[in-house]
Amino acid sequence: MKKIFLAILAMSIVIALTACAAKGGNKKEQKNLYDQIKDKGEVTIGTEGTYSPFTFHDKSGNLTGFDIDIANEVFKRLKIKTKYIETKWDGMIAGLDAKRYDLIANEVAVRTDRLKKYDMSDPYIVSKAVLVVSKDNNDIKSLDDLKGKKVGQSLDSNYRKIAEDHGATNTVVDGFNQAIDLITSKRIDATINDSLSYYDLRKHQPNLPIKVVYEEKNATNNAFLFRKNSKELVDAVNGALAGMKKDGTYLKISKKWFGTDVSK
Repeated sequence: MKKIFLAILAMSIVIALTACAAKGGNKKEQKNLYDQIKDKGEVTIGTEGTYSPFTFHDKSGNLTGFDIDIANEVFKRLKIKTKYIETKWDGMIAGLDAKRYDLIANEVAVRTDRLKKYDMSDPYIVSKAVLVVSKDNNDIKSLDDLKGKKVGQSLDSNYRKIAEDHGATNTVVDGFNQAIDLITSKRIDATINDSLSYYDLRKHQPNLPIKVVYEEKNATNNAFLFRKNSKELVDAVNGALAGMKKDGTYLKISKKWFGTDVSK
């Protein structure tokens, strides 16, 4: 009986020690995302790389743009290297879900439905949507005129929903430039996109036969997008953004790309 008791006692001790070890291991596994990133010294960021002037490649092939400059400065202040993973917009949020990267920097609009499923940083750019048509198009003058018309929008774009809510039929495009190509070749009637992208395009290609027929009154806030429960990382990013605005670095980057303060 004594031997049985000792055997049971020894087994209990082993189980207890194993449980403690498991708890200790779980603590390491349960490190929040920000701590994991700090341990690696590198953050992975999803972006298009084809959406000028926010995220695109310059003539030398380098990834650049407003969003890229903002993200680089944020993580420079956090002493973390940035690694960009380029992907098409329509698969970008799915890539975040699949943990291909830690966040998205791609002028992502702050929307109620997104805030239910994801975390978002404080807004770092404000923009307005514009309705773009061919220069000789006199049929479309407002969103209400989109009924029965063909538009070109990215599948997961909030602009697609706006167009379809007004009766348009969507042709899925990879981005704004492809939509413009379809307009100029008369394969679609219109596209809705960011006003800053439109004016940047006109600056570089002033002879494009396109025009804006409508600009929304209310501006849209845009921010970095994170998986849910990334609070520590979001807080760190927000702190860096606030510091950039306070010391003038944000304004410097904003004027570099747009000539004005696009935070308000």
